[in-house]
Amino acid sequence: MAGVTEPVWVTHAARHAHAAPIKAHENVDVAVVGGGIMGLTSAFHIARNGMSVHVVDAGRIGEGASGLNGGQVIPGLKYDPEWLAAHFGGTRGEALIQFAAGTADAVFDLIGQENLDVPHNRNGWIQACHTELAMDAARMRHRQWAARGADVALLDASEIEKLIGTSNYHGGFLDRRAGVINPLAFTFELARIGEAAGAKITENKECRKLEKSGDGWTLTLASGETIRAGKVILATNAYSGNLVPGLAQSLVALHSFQIATEPLAERAARDILPEGQAVSDSRRILVYYRRTADNRLILGGRGRMSMPRRADDWAHLEHAMARLFPSLSEAKIEKRWFGRVAMTPDHLPHIHEPEKGLVTIVGCQGRGVGLMTAAAKRLVDYLSTGDPDALPLPITPIQPIPFHRFRRIGAAALIAWYRMLDAIEQ
Repeated sequence: MAGVTEPVWVTHAARHAHAAPIKAHENVDVAVVGGGIMGLTSAFHIARNGMSVHVVDAGRIGEGASGLNGGQVIPGLKYDPEWLAAHFGGTRGEALIQFAAGTADAVFDLIGQENLDVPHNRNGWIQACHTELAMDAARMRHRQWAARGADVALLDASEIEKLIGTSNYHGGFLDRRAGVINPLAFTFELARIGEAAGAKITENKECRKLEKSGDGWTLTLASGETIRAGKVILATNAYSGNLVPGLAQSLVALHSFQIATEPLAERAARDILPEGQAVSDSRRILVYYRRTADNRLILGGRGRMSMPRRADDWAHLEHAMARLFPSLSEAKIEKRWFGRVAMTPDHLPHIHEPEKGLVTIVGCQGRGVGLMTAAAKRLVDYLSTGDPDALPLPITPIQPIPFHRFRRIGAAALIAWYRMLDAIEQ
Protein backbone atom coordinates (compact mmCIF):
# COMPACT_ATOMS: atom_id res chain seq x y z
CA MET A 1 0.00 0.00 0.00
CA ALA A 2 1.62 3.25 -1.14
CA GLY A 3 2.59 5.56 1.72
CA VAL A 4 1.94 3.01 4.45
CA THR A 5 4.76 1.46 6.43
CA GLU A 6 5.56 -0.46 9.57
CA PRO A 7 5.29 1.50 12.84
CA VAL A 8 7.97 4.04 13.63
CA TRP A 9 9.09 1.82 16.52
CA VAL A 10 10.96 -0.54 14.20
CA THR A 11 13.69 2.10 13.87
CA HIS A 12 14.74 1.49 17.47
CA ALA A 13 13.78 -2.17 18.03
CA ALA A 14 15.70 -5.18 16.78
CA ARG A 15 13.54 -8.11 15.70
CA HIS A 16 14.65 -11.68 16.41
CA ALA A 17 13.04 -14.92 15.31
CA HIS A 18 11.36 -17.12 17.91
CA ALA A 19 11.07 -20.66 16.63
CA ALA A 20 11.21 -23.01 19.59
CA PRO A 21 10.52 -26.49 18.22
CA ILE A 22 7.32 -28.23 19.21
CA LYS A 23 8.20 -31.72 20.34
CA ALA A 24 6.09 -34.75 19.61
CA HIS A 25 3.64 -35.28 22.49
CA GLU A 26 4.85 -32.03 24.09
CA ASN A 27 3.51 -31.54 27.59
CA VAL A 28 3.89 -28.28 29.57
CA ASP A 29 2.49 -26.86 32.77
CA VAL A 30 1.00 -23.81 31.01
CA ALA A 31 0.39 -22.99 27.35
CA VAL A 32 -0.04 -19.36 26.34
CA VAL A 33 -1.91 -18.50 23.15
CA GLY A 34 -0.83 -15.06 21.95
CA GLY A 35 2.60 -13.46 22.07
CA GLY A 36 1.79 -9.88 22.94
CA ILE A 37 2.47 -7.98 26.16
CA MET A 38 -0.04 -10.05 28.12
CA GLY A 39 1.12 -13.42 26.86
CA LEU A 40 4.84 -12.72 27.08
CA THR A 41 4.67 -11.16 30.55
CA SER A 42 2.68 -14.17 31.73
CA ALA A 43 5.25 -16.55 30.25
CA PHE A 44 8.06 -14.69 31.99
CA HIS A 45 6.39 -14.98 35.40
CA ILE A 46 5.41 -18.62 34.82
CA ALA A 47 9.00 -19.54 33.93
CA ARG A 48 10.39 -17.56 36.86
CA ASN A 49 8.07 -19.59 39.10
CA GLY A 50 9.76 -22.76 37.88
CA MET A 51 6.97 -24.04 35.65
CA SER A 52 7.25 -25.07 32.03
CA VAL A 53 5.51 -22.80 29.52
CA HIS A 54 5.14 -22.59 25.76
CA VAL A 55 3.88 -19.47 23.94
CA VAL A 56 2.43 -19.82 20.45
CA ASP A 57 1.48 -16.88 18.24
CA ALA A 58 -0.27 -16.94 14.87
CA GLY A 59 2.08 -14.26 13.50
CA ARG A 60 5.38 -12.70 14.42
CA ILE A 61 6.03 -11.31 17.88
CA GLY A 62 5.17 -7.60 17.90
CA GLU A 63 2.93 -7.66 14.84
CA GLY A 64 -0.25 -7.23 16.88
CA ALA A 65 -1.45 -4.37 19.03
CA SER A 66 1.41 -4.79 21.51
CA GLY A 67 3.89 -3.56 18.91
CA LEU A 68 1.55 -1.17 17.09
CA ASN A 69 0.15 0.96 19.92
CA GLY A 70 1.22 4.49 20.84
CA GLY A 71 3.36 3.46 23.80
CA GLN A 72 1.44 5.51 26.35
CA VAL A 73 1.66 3.94 29.82
CA ILE A 74 -1.31 5.29 31.75
CA PRO A 75 -2.36 4.12 35.23
CA GLY A 76 -5.97 3.84 36.31
CA LEU A 77 -9.02 2.69 34.40
CA LYS A 78 -11.64 4.63 32.46
CA TYR A 79 -13.57 5.05 35.70
CA ASP A 80 -12.43 7.08 38.70
CA PRO A 81 -11.86 5.67 42.22
CA GLU A 82 -15.21 6.63 43.73
CA TRP A 83 -17.13 4.94 40.93
CA LEU A 84 -15.00 1.79 41.22
CA ALA A 85 -15.48 1.71 44.99
CA ALA A 86 -19.26 2.08 44.66
CA HIS A 87 -19.59 -0.38 41.76
CA PHE A 88 -17.43 -3.19 43.14
CA GLY A 89 -17.88 -2.40 46.83
CA GLY A 90 -15.83 -2.97 49.95
CA THR A 91 -12.61 -4.93 49.80
CA ARG A 92 -12.90 -5.77 46.08
CA GLY A 93 -13.36 -2.12 45.10
CA GLU A 94 -10.41 -0.92 47.16
CA ALA A 95 -8.19 -3.71 45.84
CA LEU A 96 -9.09 -2.79 42.26
CA ILE A 97 -8.31 0.88 42.89
CA GLN A 98 -4.89 -0.05 44.26
CA PHE A 99 -4.25 -2.32 41.30
CA ALA A 100 -5.29 0.38 38.81
CA ALA A 101 -3.09 2.93 40.55
CA GLY A 102 -0.02 0.73 40.07
CA THR A 103 -0.30 -0.43 36.46
CA ALA A 104 2.26 2.08 35.18
CA ASP A 105 4.60 1.08 38.03
CA ALA A 106 4.43 -2.51 36.77
CA VAL A 107 5.88 -1.43 33.42
CA PHE A 108 8.59 0.94 34.60
CA ASP A 109 9.60 -1.30 37.51
CA LEU A 110 10.00 -4.24 35.13
CA ILE A 111 12.11 -2.14 32.77
CA GLY A 112 14.36 -1.13 35.66
CA GLN A 113 14.54 -4.42 37.51
CA GLU A 114 15.27 -6.51 34.40
CA ASN A 115 17.43 -3.85 32.71
CA LEU A 116 15.28 -3.90 29.58
CA ASP A 117 16.59 -2.12 26.51
CA VAL A 118 13.45 -0.02 26.07
CA PRO A 119 13.51 3.72 25.31
CA HIS A 120 11.21 5.33 27.86
CA ASN A 121 10.34 8.57 29.60
CA ARG A 122 8.26 8.89 32.77
CA ASN A 123 7.23 12.53 32.78
CA GLY A 124 3.49 11.94 32.93
CA TRP A 125 0.30 11.90 30.90
CA ILE A 126 -2.04 14.81 30.22
CA GLN A 127 -5.74 14.48 29.64
CA ALA A 128 -6.40 17.67 27.69
CA CYS A 129 -9.89 19.18 28.01
CA HIS A 130 -11.50 20.83 24.98
CA THR A 131 -14.66 22.03 26.81
CA GLU A 132 -15.60 23.32 30.24
CA LEU A 133 -17.70 20.19 30.75
CA ALA A 134 -14.56 18.12 30.25
CA MET A 135 -12.77 20.36 32.75
CA ASP A 136 -15.44 19.55 35.33
CA ALA A 137 -14.66 15.85 34.84
CA ALA A 138 -10.93 16.57 35.15
CA ARG A 139 -11.49 18.41 38.42
CA MET A 140 -13.41 15.43 39.79
CA ARG A 141 -10.71 13.00 38.67
CA HIS A 142 -8.00 15.16 40.20
CA ARG A 143 -9.85 15.46 43.50
CA GLN A 144 -10.32 11.71 43.81
CA TRP A 145 -6.77 10.67 42.95
CA ALA A 146 -5.16 13.50 44.94
CA ALA A 147 -7.15 12.40 48.00
CA ARG A 148 -5.48 9.00 47.63
CA GLY A 149 -2.00 10.49 47.49
CA ALA A 150 -1.42 10.13 43.74
CA ASP A 151 1.09 12.49 42.09
CA VAL A 152 -1.44 14.40 40.00
CA ALA A 153 -2.12 18.03 39.14
CA LEU A 154 -4.90 20.14 37.63
CA LEU A 155 -3.76 22.40 34.79
CA ASP A 156 -5.29 25.71 33.72
CA ALA A 157 -5.28 26.97 30.13
CA SER A 158 -1.91 28.71 30.39
CA GLU A 159 -0.23 25.74 32.09
CA ILE A 160 -1.47 23.24 29.54
CA GLU A 161 -0.46 25.50 26.65
CA LYS A 162 3.06 25.64 28.05
CA LEU A 163 3.30 21.87 28.44
CA ILE A 164 1.74 20.95 25.08
CA GLY A 165 2.48 23.90 22.81
CA THR A 166 -1.07 24.57 21.63
CA SER A 167 -3.86 26.91 22.75
CA ASN A 168 -6.65 24.47 21.85
CA TYR A 169 -7.53 23.45 25.40
CA HIS A 170 -9.27 24.90 28.44
CA GLY A 171 -6.99 23.03 30.81
CA GLY A 172 -6.44 19.44 31.83
CA PHE A 173 -5.40 16.71 34.22
CA LEU A 174 -1.73 15.73 34.65
CA ASP A 175 -0.87 12.29 36.01
CA ARG A 176 2.85 12.14 36.76
CA ARG A 177 2.70 8.38 37.42
CA ALA A 178 2.39 7.83 33.66
CA GLY A 179 4.92 7.89 30.85
CA VAL A 180 5.84 6.63 27.41
CA ILE A 181 7.83 3.71 26.05
CA ASN A 182 8.75 2.19 22.72
CA PRO A 183 6.09 -0.56 22.81
CA LEU A 184 7.71 -2.74 20.15
CA ALA A 185 11.04 -2.71 21.98
CA PHE A 186 9.17 -3.56 25.20
CA THR A 187 7.44 -6.50 23.52
CA PHE A 188 10.72 -7.78 22.08
CA GLU A 189 12.43 -7.48 25.44
CA LEU A 190 9.61 -9.37 27.17
CA ALA A 191 10.22 -12.20 24.72
CA ARG A 192 13.96 -12.08 25.45
CA ILE A 193 13.67 -12.27 29.22
CA GLY A 194 10.93 -14.88 28.96
CA GLU A 195 13.17 -17.15 26.93
CA ALA A 196 16.09 -16.45 29.27
CA ALA A 197 13.89 -17.61 32.17
CA GLY A 198 13.07 -20.84 30.33
CA ALA A 199 9.89 -20.08 28.37
CA LYS A 200 9.53 -21.52 24.87
CA ILE A 201 8.17 -19.13 22.20
CA THR A 202 7.08 -20.18 18.74
CA GLU A 203 5.96 -17.62 16.14
CA ASN A 204 3.81 -18.24 13.05
CA LYS A 205 1.94 -21.11 14.69
CA GLU A 206 -1.79 -20.53 14.76
CA CYS A 207 -3.77 -22.41 17.38
CA ARG A 208 -6.84 -23.80 15.59
CA LYS A 209 -8.44 -25.84 18.35
CA LEU A 210 -8.46 -25.80 22.13
CA GLU A 211 -9.97 -28.86 23.80
CA LYS A 212 -10.41 -30.01 27.36
CA SER A 213 -8.53 -33.28 27.75
CA GLY A 214 -8.69 -35.11 31.06
CA ASP A 215 -7.33 -32.80 33.73
CA GLY A 216 -5.64 -30.56 31.15
CA TRP A 217 -5.91 -29.11 27.67
CA THR A 218 -4.84 -30.00 24.15
CA LEU A 219 -3.90 -27.25 21.69
CA THR A 220 -4.03 -28.24 18.03
CA LEU A 221 -2.05 -25.98 15.70
CA ALA A 222 -2.75 -25.22 12.07
CA SER A 223 0.40 -27.16 11.17
CA GLY A 224 -1.06 -30.28 12.80
CA GLU A 225 1.19 -30.31 15.87
CA THR A 226 -0.32 -30.54 19.33
CA ILE A 227 0.68 -29.26 22.74
CA ARG A 228 -0.68 -30.76 25.92
CA ALA A 229 -0.93 -28.28 28.82
CA GLY A 230 -2.15 -28.44 32.38
CA LYS A 231 -3.50 -24.90 32.12
CA VAL A 232 -3.96 -22.28 29.40
CA ILE A 233 -3.80 -18.50 29.25
CA LEU A 234 -5.61 -17.11 26.21
CA ALA A 235 -3.86 -13.80 25.51
CA THR A 236 -5.49 -12.86 22.21
CA ASN A 237 -7.69 -9.90 23.24
CA ALA A 238 -8.68 -7.96 20.08
CA TYR A 239 -7.38 -10.81 17.92
CA SER A 240 -9.59 -13.44 19.56
CA GLY A 241 -11.10 -15.88 17.09
CA ASN A 242 -13.24 -18.95 17.65
CA LEU A 243 -11.12 -20.85 20.17
CA VAL A 244 -13.52 -19.90 22.96
CA PRO A 245 -17.19 -19.66 21.92
CA GLY A 246 -18.63 -16.18 22.24
CA LEU A 247 -15.41 -14.44 23.30
CA ALA A 248 -14.81 -12.49 20.09
CA GLN A 249 -18.51 -11.66 19.97
CA SER A 250 -18.30 -10.09 23.45
CA LEU A 251 -15.87 -7.44 22.19
CA VAL A 252 -16.00 -4.45 19.89
CA ALA A 253 -12.82 -4.49 17.82
CA LEU A 254 -11.77 -1.07 16.51
CA HIS A 255 -8.87 0.15 14.43
CA SER A 256 -6.46 2.66 15.92
CA PHE A 257 -4.58 4.61 13.26
CA GLN A 258 -1.31 6.49 13.83
CA ILE A 259 1.01 8.78 11.94
CA ALA A 260 4.56 9.90 12.68
CA THR A 261 6.30 12.98 11.32
CA GLU A 262 9.84 13.27 10.18
CA PRO A 263 12.18 14.41 13.01
CA LEU A 264 11.09 17.93 13.91
CA ALA A 265 13.25 20.99 13.48
CA GLU A 266 14.88 22.31 16.63
CA ARG A 267 12.38 25.11 17.26
CA ALA A 268 9.31 22.90 16.80
CA ALA A 269 10.85 20.26 19.03
CA ARG A 270 11.45 22.89 21.69
CA ASP A 271 7.91 24.29 21.63
CA ILE A 272 5.83 21.11 21.23
CA LEU A 273 5.63 18.82 24.30
CA PRO A 274 8.89 20.26 25.66
CA GLU A 275 8.82 18.04 28.79
CA GLY A 276 7.86 14.87 26.93
CA GLN A 277 4.42 14.09 28.36
CA ALA A 278 1.93 11.89 26.56
CA VAL A 279 -1.44 13.49 25.75
CA SER A 280 -4.97 12.23 25.13
CA ASP A 281 -7.72 14.76 24.58
CA SER A 282 -11.30 14.69 25.86
CA ARG A 283 -13.14 14.47 22.55
CA ARG A 284 -15.61 11.66 21.98
CA ILE A 285 -13.35 10.45 19.16
CA LEU A 286 -10.17 11.38 20.91
CA VAL A 287 -6.73 11.92 19.50
CA TYR A 288 -3.59 11.03 21.39
CA TYR A 289 -0.03 12.13 20.77
CA ARG A 290 3.53 12.15 22.05
CA ARG A 291 7.11 12.86 21.02
CA THR A 292 9.71 10.20 20.35
CA ALA A 293 13.33 10.22 21.47
CA ASP A 294 14.37 11.43 17.99
CA ASN A 295 11.82 14.29 18.08
CA ARG A 296 9.10 12.91 15.84
CA LEU A 297 5.51 13.72 16.73
CA ILE A 298 3.24 10.67 16.79
CA LEU A 299 -0.51 11.25 16.68
CA GLY A 300 -3.22 8.61 16.71
CA GLY A 301 -6.94 8.10 16.84
CA ARG A 302 -9.81 5.99 15.55
CA GLY A 303 -9.75 5.05 11.88
CA ARG A 304 -12.06 3.37 9.40
CA MET A 305 -13.58 0.07 10.44
CA SER A 306 -12.56 -1.70 7.23
CA MET A 307 -8.98 -2.27 6.16
CA PRO A 308 -7.31 0.95 4.95
CA ARG A 309 -6.60 1.05 1.22
CA ARG A 310 -4.58 4.22 0.69
CA ALA A 311 -2.59 6.86 2.55
CA ASP A 312 -5.60 9.19 2.46
CA ASP A 313 -7.27 6.96 5.03
CA TRP A 314 -4.98 8.65 7.58
CA ALA A 315 -5.91 12.17 6.42
CA HIS A 316 -8.15 12.82 9.44
CA LEU A 317 -5.08 12.53 11.67
CA GLU A 318 -3.09 14.94 9.52
CA HIS A 319 -5.97 17.43 9.81
CA ALA A 320 -6.00 17.01 13.59
CA MET A 321 -2.25 17.59 13.74
CA ALA A 322 -2.55 20.77 11.67
CA ARG A 323 -5.39 22.00 13.92
CA LEU A 324 -3.39 21.43 17.08
CA PHE A 325 -0.01 22.49 15.74
CA PRO A 326 -0.32 24.82 12.73
CA SER A 327 3.48 25.02 12.50
CA LEU A 328 3.47 21.33 11.49
CA SER A 329 0.97 21.69 8.63
CA GLU A 330 3.79 21.18 6.16
CA ALA A 331 5.68 18.56 8.15
CA LYS A 332 6.34 15.38 6.21
CA ILE A 333 4.51 12.29 7.43
CA GLU A 334 7.02 9.47 7.25
CA LYS A 335 5.10 6.61 8.87
CA ARG A 336 1.46 5.50 8.80
CA TRP A 337 0.20 2.36 10.51
CA PHE A 338 -2.78 0.91 12.35
CA GLY A 339 -3.63 -1.82 14.82
CA ARG A 340 -6.67 -3.48 16.32
CA VAL A 341 -7.90 -2.71 19.83
CA ALA A 342 -10.68 -4.30 21.88
CA MET A 343 -13.38 -2.44 23.76
CA THR A 344 -16.05 -3.86 26.04
CA PRO A 345 -19.61 -2.51 26.28
CA ASP A 346 -19.12 -1.43 29.91
CA HIS A 347 -15.58 -0.02 29.30
CA LEU A 348 -14.06 -2.32 31.91
CA PRO A 349 -11.55 -5.15 31.41
CA HIS A 350 -13.17 -8.57 31.65
CA ILE A 351 -11.63 -11.70 33.15
CA HIS A 352 -13.17 -14.99 32.03
CA GLU A 353 -12.62 -18.61 32.98
CA PRO A 354 -14.89 -20.56 30.58
CA GLU A 355 -13.63 -23.81 32.11
CA LYS A 356 -11.32 -24.53 35.01
CA GLY A 357 -7.72 -23.94 34.06
CA LEU A 358 -8.46 -21.70 31.04
CA VAL A 359 -8.29 -17.97 31.75
CA THR A 360 -8.29 -14.82 29.67
CA ILE A 361 -8.50 -11.06 30.15
CA VAL A 362 -9.88 -8.82 27.41
CA GLY A 363 -10.79 -5.19 26.83
CA CYS A 364 -8.01 -2.70 27.49
CA GLN A 365 -9.93 0.47 26.55
CA GLY A 366 -6.73 2.14 25.37
CA ARG A 367 -4.63 1.39 28.47
CA GLY A 368 -3.28 -1.98 27.51
CA VAL A 369 0.44 -1.48 28.07
CA GLY A 370 0.17 -0.96 31.81
CA LEU A 371 -3.00 -2.98 32.33
CA MET A 372 -1.77 -6.15 30.62
CA THR A 373 1.70 -5.97 32.17
CA ALA A 374 0.23 -5.74 35.66
CA ALA A 375 -2.64 -8.18 35.08
CA ALA A 376 -0.35 -10.89 33.69
CA LYS A 377 1.29 -11.53 37.05
CA ARG A 378 -2.11 -11.65 38.75
CA LEU A 379 -3.40 -14.24 36.29
CA VAL A 380 -0.29 -16.36 36.86
CA ASP A 381 -0.76 -16.05 40.62
CA TYR A 382 -4.36 -17.20 40.23
CA LEU A 383 -3.38 -20.21 38.14
CA SER A 384 -0.76 -21.12 40.74
CA THR A 385 -2.91 -20.71 43.85
CA GLY A 386 -6.52 -20.92 42.72
CA ASP A 387 -7.26 -17.89 44.90
CA PRO A 388 -9.69 -15.53 43.09
CA ASP A 389 -8.54 -12.67 45.32
CA ALA A 390 -5.28 -12.75 43.37
CA LEU A 391 -7.17 -11.34 40.38
CA PRO A 392 -7.70 -7.59 39.99
CA LEU A 393 -11.31 -8.09 38.87
CA PRO A 394 -13.92 -10.75 39.53
CA ILE A 395 -14.32 -13.57 37.04
CA THR A 396 -17.41 -13.00 34.90
CA PRO A 397 -19.23 -15.10 32.29
CA ILE A 398 -18.72 -14.33 28.61
CA GLN A 399 -21.67 -12.30 27.33
CA PRO A 400 -21.81 -11.97 23.53
CA ILE A 401 -23.09 -8.64 22.25
CA PRO A 402 -26.53 -8.98 20.61
CA PHE A 403 -26.44 -8.58 16.81
CA HIS A 404 -22.66 -8.59 16.99
CA ARG A 405 -22.32 -9.26 13.27
CA PHE A 406 -23.65 -5.75 12.62
CA ARG A 407 -21.11 -4.13 14.94
CA ARG A 408 -19.03 -2.60 12.14
CA ILE A 409 -22.00 -0.75 10.68
CA GLY A 410 -23.14 0.49 14.09
CA ALA A 411 -19.65 1.48 15.24
CA ALA A 412 -18.93 3.31 11.98
CA ALA A 413 -22.20 5.26 12.27
CA LEU A 414 -21.50 6.12 15.92
CA ILE A 415 -17.97 7.30 15.10
CA ALA A 416 -19.30 9.53 12.31
CA TRP A 417 -21.91 11.01 14.67
CA TYR A 418 -19.34 11.64 17.40
CA ARG A 419 -16.96 13.29 14.93
CA MET A 420 -19.70 15.72 13.96
CA LEU A 421 -20.40 16.58 17.60
CA ASP A 422 -16.70 17.05 18.27
CA ALA A 423 -16.43 19.38 15.28
CA ILE A 424 -19.31 21.51 16.56
CA GLU A 425 -17.56 21.90 19.94
CA GLN A 426 -14.25 23.11 18.48
